[in-house]
Amino acid sequence: MAASVVTRFAPSPTGHLHVGNLRTALHNWMWARRHGGRFLLRIDDTDAERSREDYVDAIRADLAWLGIEPDGEERQSARFDRYAERFDDLVRSGRVYPAYETPEELDLRRKILLGRGLPPVYDRAALRLSDAERAALEAQGRRPHWRFRLDAAAPIAWEDRIRGHAQFDPALLSDPVIRRGDGSWLYLLPSVIDDIDMGITDVVRGEDHVSNTAVQMQMFEALGAAPPAFAHEALLTGSEGKLSKRLGSLGIAHFRDAGIEPQAIVALLARIGTSDPVEPLVDPEPLIAAFDFARFGRAPARFDEEELAAVNARIVHQLSHQAVADRLPSGMGEAAWHAVRPNLTRVADAADWWAVIEGSIATAGQDEADRPLLEQAAGIAAGLDWSDQPWAALTGALKATTGRKGKALFLPLRLALTGRDHGPDMAALLRLIGRERSVERLRAAAAGPGQRF
Repeated sequence: MAASVVTRFAPSPTGHLHVGNLRTALHNWMWARRHGGRFLLRIDDTDAERSREDYVDAIRADLAWLGIEPDGEERQSARFDRYAERFDDLVRSGRVYPAYETPEELDLRRKILLGRGLPPVYDRAALRLSDAERAALEAQGRRPHWRFRLDAAAPIAWEDRIRGHAQFDPALLSDPVIRRGDGSWLYLLPSVIDDIDMGITDVVRGEDHVSNTAVQMQMFEALGAAPPAFAHEALLTGSEGKLSKRLGSLGIAHFRDAGIEPQAIVALLARIGTSDPVEPLVDPEPLIAAFDFARFGRAPARFDEEELAAVNARIVHQLSHQAVADRLPSGMGEAAWHAVRPNLTRVADAADWWAVIEGSIATAGQDEADRPLLEQAAGIAAGLDWSDQPWAALTGALKATTGRKGKALFLPLRLALTGRDHGPDMAALLRLIGRERSVERLRAAAAGPGQRF
């Protein structure tokens, strides 16, 4: 039995994926997974001059890093014969026709129409040419581009999974160019042919494609196929509340360099634009199970890197040592990871705390009044049973002998032992620092600043 849902992600390999592309890929993948269907990757490499194989490899690598594994892959560059075959069918049926206007002529016509307050719709002048006129133009060296003839008899309408009822008047649309004079393909027709042949049932893409969908609805019909269901998502905006060009430059390399975990990107992009809260879930399955286009709004979806960083920190706090071991400093084991993890915003920051645990620290400037406390603490620490709970034993003994408690007790000790006034739980940290290093640091702090231990 065929899968009930088949989705696709169709990037052009003319650059790296950006955050908007990643969101589209993720939502197509999640919709297919929720319904037990298939998610396909289609490389739209019809532009031979701009398409590059290293970008194809980067697209695959970026999806894999996010945990998105396609169930199949197609290349448009391998399907030119198929496009030509269906193109010829449409020419024979009269739905595709040659047009000979130059770009300059078309631009002049658009300006005249706009100047008259009319929509700049192509006037189908090419359909009024006689065979002799076409032959004369070709004798002059003109090569036709090809247009798909829209049927203006009835409105184009469909029920969009996000936008609801969508309707276009074909009389207000120009017959779209589908093939250039040099024989190369534009996006519209090959995409429809691919969706038919690949059995695509659902297409998730940005709302900037709505007008493309309108003309493609008639292409599906002209090719004798039912169109897939469409979901047109509101575009992403930056944190400033406007469409941001910067979003077009934010890709996987940017996020990886910033220490962002793939789970954080998935968690945020799965929910922004919906009525559901963003949850820092390491496992995407709950996100997939709850994914529903009915929960998406039509307002622009706000992508905030500060929110992503906050989600990332909460993801990091859940990661196991096994999941991050290859990114930790040599020798940093599970106990140390669990001790410092609650204070991290990025996995890479664990190295700073490992240096505190294993390396040398500069003695912090201690209040003169705290030095007797630290000297006494050094003596107590030297005699503690370090296999038990040395922090509780140390602070308990000092509280009993000095009367200090709370911040007055804990802060001087933390400064002396770590060189910092905040950080991970000292009960876990002290055991990792160890007896010898702890005693040395306490004595150095008691002696005064300017030393490293």
